[in-house]
Amino acid sequence: MQQSRACYHCGLPIAKGVNYEVLIEGSAQPMCCPGCQFVAKTIIETGLADYYRYRTTPAMPATVMKEALAAELRLYDRKDIQTDFVAYSEQDKAEAILIIEGITCAACTWLIEHQVNKLNGLHSCSVNLSNGRARVVWNTDNLKLSDILQTIYQIGYQAHPYQPAKQDAIIQSENRHFIRRLGVAGIGMMQVMMYAIALYAGAFDGIEVEHRNFLRWVSLLITTPVVLYSAQPFFSSALRNLKARHLTMDVPISLAIATAYSASIWSTITAGQDVYFDSVCMFTFFLLLGRFLEFRARRKMDQVSHALNQLLPTSVLLVKASGYEVVSLRDIKPKDHLLVKVGQTIAADGMIVTGQTSINEAQITGEFMPIQKQPGDQVIAGSINIENPITIEVTETGQQTQLSAILRMLDQARAGKPPITLLVDKVAQYFVGLVLLLSVIVAVSWYFVDPRQAFWITLSVLVITCPCALSLATPTALTAATSFLLKRGFMITHSHTLEGLAQASHIVFDKTGTLTQGRFVLQQVIPISAMSKHQCHRIAAALETHSEHPIAQAFETSSLSATAVQCTTGAGIEGMVEDEVYRIGNPTYVVEHLGQQLKAVLPPESLSIGQWVLLGNSREPLAWFQLSDQLRPGVISVIKALNHLDLNIELLSGDYAPNVHHLAQQLAINKVIAGASPADKLEHIKQLQAAGAKVIMVGDGINDIPVLASADVSIAMTNASDLTKTTADAVLMSGHLGHLVDAIQCARKCRLVIKQNISWALFYNLMALPLAAFGFVPPYLAAIGMSASSLLVVLNALRLNTATDTNLETSHN
Repeated sequence: MQQSRACYHCGLPIAKGVNYEVLIEGSAQPMCCPGCQFVAKTIIETGLADYYRYRTTPAMPATVMKEALAAELRLYDRKDIQTDFVAYSEQDKAEAILIIEGITCAACTWLIEHQVNKLNGLHSCSVNLSNGRARVVWNTDNLKLSDILQTIYQIGYQAHPYQPAKQDAIIQSENRHFIRRLGVAGIGMMQVMMYAIALYAGAFDGIEVEHRNFLRWVSLLITTPVVLYSAQPFFSSALRNLKARHLTMDVPISLAIATAYSASIWSTITAGQDVYFDSVCMFTFFLLLGRFLEFRARRKMDQVSHALNQLLPTSVLLVKASGYEVVSLRDIKPKDHLLVKVGQTIAADGMIVTGQTSINEAQITGEFMPIQKQPGDQVIAGSINIENPITIEVTETGQQTQLSAILRMLDQARAGKPPITLLVDKVAQYFVGLVLLLSVIVAVSWYFVDPRQAFWITLSVLVITCPCALSLATPTALTAATSFLLKRGFMITHSHTLEGLAQASHIVFDKTGTLTQGRFVLQQVIPISAMSKHQCHRIAAALETHSEHPIAQAFETSSLSATAVQCTTGAGIEGMVEDEVYRIGNPTYVVEHLGQQLKAVLPPESLSIGQWVLLGNSREPLAWFQLSDQLRPGVISVIKALNHLDLNIELLSGDYAPNVHHLAQQLAINKVIAGASPADKLEHIKQLQAAGAKVIMVGDGINDIPVLASADVSIAMTNASDLTKTTADAVLMSGHLGHLVDAIQCARKCRLVIKQNISWALFYNLMALPLAAFGFVPPYLAAIGMSASSLLVVLNALRLNTATDTNLETSHN
């Protein structure tokens, strides 16, 4: 006797002859009904395969599918599962990036944000239309990730924690569904058009009623899968939005398709005068074609950030006492030592322990020249070792790496919506309501003028005036511009940045680390005693070896060693070298115990330019060391380019006035403020803004954080602290100030494209509406016109993403 099988999901017996299965971890598992099959597929497709390993009892039957799915989603509340996609902050806040399936237009993003943001404990939810990802930030004390996922499921979308491989699979799945729906609609349109030609010809030359009815029934048979399958996304989206009391473009689209299809069925059954099967198929096909091209364009614009997600390897070589072991990337932790061979990608942030090499950070910073690295230097995840094998000690992994931080900031910027986008979305919603009202007026008016034409003309009005182009006008342009700038090493982290760059009237620079490299170079040694220049340098280097101050980096390694070293903050270093006590630092610190005045030991050259430090022992001053901070490469041409963009350039620095004015003279900057404290800088920015200026502030230090936060647009250099980068609206990852010029030019072009898109969308709708209302546009032309209008807006925005470098390279030379 054959043993009864049990459902792998709920554990209930499987009836004889039932053969439902789901592929789970490589094996086909039996299911008792379509409901359990659906739930099991959902679990696997959402990356929850671990559920079947961890569960202790079978799931509930599919009749209580909602409760079962909620229980399964709670797996995502486990800290060990959240490691790869959730970042925590000290304020009990968590941040995650989710993939949302089923997003078709800007209305979908509004609906998701509107519903999820109602949750108690949610700080923010912002959805990026271009890549279908949502950034959610919530308070872990009041809200769980599973609650957020369940809310998204309840409004008709599927949400998964972001994983590059999973998103690839979803994109491919969406692409396949698009093509299938488009194929069904295209084949249906061609077939129904053949029968429609015969029906049109028969209307003029006469056709037997039996033949006419036969062609109508065949047309109905072919049109039905087009409406039920190909047009299904429009109906689903319209239903979701109506439940949320939100009017979107899918509402009139669905109304037009459903009305035309229903009227045609009625006419076919009752042998009425007209059928519209050809218009239904054509309308659906052209709508799907427009959505498909828009989908492909959005995916193309997201390729840059998607490429960043693919940088890390899946396995690494872990260094052990017994040799090397290949382990999964998920298994490494801080303090582990990894071997990185030539050509391999560095899997985590770390510090080089052994080996010297060159590192290519082009994918992350946009800087294509390799950077020389040696023991003690930091390396970042996603960069490539291109010269010699190295061993690194891991410092950060997973969501704590710089690469993950970059991706979070990028998603934050793309998901955010500047004021113009919010305004356009609101206008589009009211526009849909107006279209529906005008359609009713047109239908009633034509009913009294020519009842036979009333339906056709109303259908054309519904179709041709859908505000698809208006809703796409802004987000497509912003996404394209953001992607283009990211490829050039300029990462936007807040949504208002492009708009602010385009409107800026002033640009204010910090000095050290921004216009200069922030790295001191020893210019000259001036002995003022009998000791030789070489000996003075050796003693100074021995002392500076014990300091982390930027000045210490200017001295080479010494063959001498210093003992009993004491560092005095803001003054200098004291230590014993070859049984004698020496001091190096600012002049006051060095000579304070010599019993002589500082002016008696001034160097031959003026102290007005550069940084000067004095070396002395317990008896006399020995030598002066002149150090200087070098200009960043190409900064002179950058300042010239910014002048050509009609920007007012200012230098705002806390450094000594002589140094600041000397630098300003080199760069031909006329407006200079030196010796400014953070409070002075903040006050100056506020004065500019009070006078009507739109200010860009560029800085790198923690002391620049208040002024960066106050500026209309703040830009942090790549060498800035993590806190400074977090505060800034954009980060110059490449370190090339020339890319700042690119960003301003691109922002201005983006603003122009947005104006063009909005102008075209409004012009098209205002011109098309009266033409359709007066009966000059048949439904199939209305579908073509609406789709072409949306496609034109997308293609115009794509020009920003494919801009040539011809007009931008001048800023780098």
